[in-house]
Amino acid sequence: MRPILAENRGLGQAMQASGECDSAPAVSEERALGAIVLAAGLGTRMRSTRAKVLHELGGVPLLRYPLAALGSLGPERVVVVVGHQADAARSAAEASGVHGIRSALQAEQRGTGHAVRCALPELEGFTGDVLILYGDAPLVRPATLRRLVDTHRAGGADLTLLTVRFADPTGYGRIVRQPDGRVRGIVEERDATAAERTITEINPGFYCVRVEALRPLLGAVRDDNAQREFYLTDVVELAVADGRRVLTVETDRPDEVAGINTRVELARMEATLRAETIERWMTAGVTFEDPDTAYVGPEVEIGADTVIGPNVTLRGRTRIGSGCRLDGTSWLVDATLADRVHLLFGCWVEKAEIGSDAIVGPFARLREGTRLAERVHIGNFVETKKAAIGARTKANHLSYLGDCEVGEDSNVGAGTITCNYDGFKKHRTRIGARVQIGSDTQLVAPVSVADDAYVGAGTTVTRDVPSGALAISRTPVRFVEGWMERFRARNGAAPEVKAAPPAPRRRAKPRPSAAKQTKVARRRRSVAKPKAARRRSR
Repeated sequence: MRPILAENRGLGQAMQASGECDSAPAVSEERALGAIVLAAGLGTRMRSTRAKVLHELGGVPLLRYPLAALGSLGPERVVVVVGHQADAARSAAEASGVHGIRSALQAEQRGTGHAVRCALPELEGFTGDVLILYGDAPLVRPATLRRLVDTHRAGGADLTLLTVRFADPTGYGRIVRQPDGRVRGIVEERDATAAERTITEINPGFYCVRVEALRPLLGAVRDDNAQREFYLTDVVELAVADGRRVLTVETDRPDEVAGINTRVELARMEATLRAETIERWMTAGVTFEDPDTAYVGPEVEIGADTVIGPNVTLRGRTRIGSGCRLDGTSWLVDATLADRVHLLFGCWVEKAEIGSDAIVGPFARLREGTRLAERVHIGNFVETKKAAIGARTKANHLSYLGDCEVGEDSNVGAGTITCNYDGFKKHRTRIGARVQIGSDTQLVAPVSVADDAYVGAGTTVTRDVPSGALAISRTPVRFVEGWMERFRARNGAAPEVKAAPPAPRRRAKPRPSAAKQTKVARRRRSVAKPKAARRRSR
């Protein structure tokens, strides 16, 4: 039975070796080293249709962790036994980059001994020692595997197994020893006597075996048990009975050899991995403004003096240079950022490269194949895909740049679109250096804009633009008087006419007195008499 995870320490060191013991040379090359990794099980307690080794820890399939630990030992052959979702498990194994990866199919899961039997054809012609371990043990360190191999070889053993002591070994197979301390065998709890159940030394399932001994021992394993399965643990008792030399190596780190059997255990291990990974990077000179909300995968690398804001997720083989700033709420997968990059709030960067001193965001999306040179500005709501953007070029607002090349010192106005898809194929757009692309421009690919050209706002470019030319396509503005009133009438929505507000009333002047009126009349008559006399004299 695989160990059940309680609390774990040291997670993540399998993917990135740290500590002086993990930096030692590979194991002795006197004998070749091979490995068998058991990865065929479904994992019924995960309550999933997904193979257990494909569940992710830190954004990486569980299977990748023990393979990475094996890789540092330089094995000649590594056979991964697959079963459930075999193709996906093979792909995960191959993605580890470990040399000599092979796979063997266990079409019917009939126990761990049967799984190792399925791997033997892939070891045909191999002579040397074989490490056997589980694909769901992500904490195992290279140093522990190296110690297991070295002890096995130094002692001239046919079989060496790793052991560990649990304060509460309930549920695990016990290591039974002879009075002189030598191993006698492994007994499962359901078959153990009362005295044997008090034993605290258990078998976590890590072995090193001479391949010459492995083949006959597996051939002797029988399925005479209630489950009708072939158990790998039986080879220990068979080896002792056959007079072969059997040794043990005890580890004092129970968490290191723990497997994952449930989603609860997976979540606990995820939290441990995240905390320890972030602590390691902070020790190396990286600032996390809110460590509790940062997610950093085990294969990520971050330069010193970089500042990581809250809610940032770094996955895959993301590489971040020194002196960068990630404001927050960003997602990066397999991204590469050079030094002093500023990633503003809310950006998505996937399989893209960003040059030094570039500024990206807020709310920008850089998709696969994007390459930004130094000092490029990519602004809010700009999306790029397979786009190569030259140094100091800017695209600051609301644009899509896909399948394109843009030269140095160019400016892409708001609302610009490279129309790259014709319904069947993608086509490229090429924009030269020192080009000005006006707002609301559509570049219908395939098309090119040469150096120093200017594209006016609102233009649809369907032909190549020569160097230094202005490209502009505009329809004259036309006004249709009274159109709105007729439009509303046709749609039965005549506007409601509001009455004009009444004009303010003027105050009446006071009526003059009778004496004043008489005086004014006399004055008017005296002025009118001379004018009448002049008219008569003419």
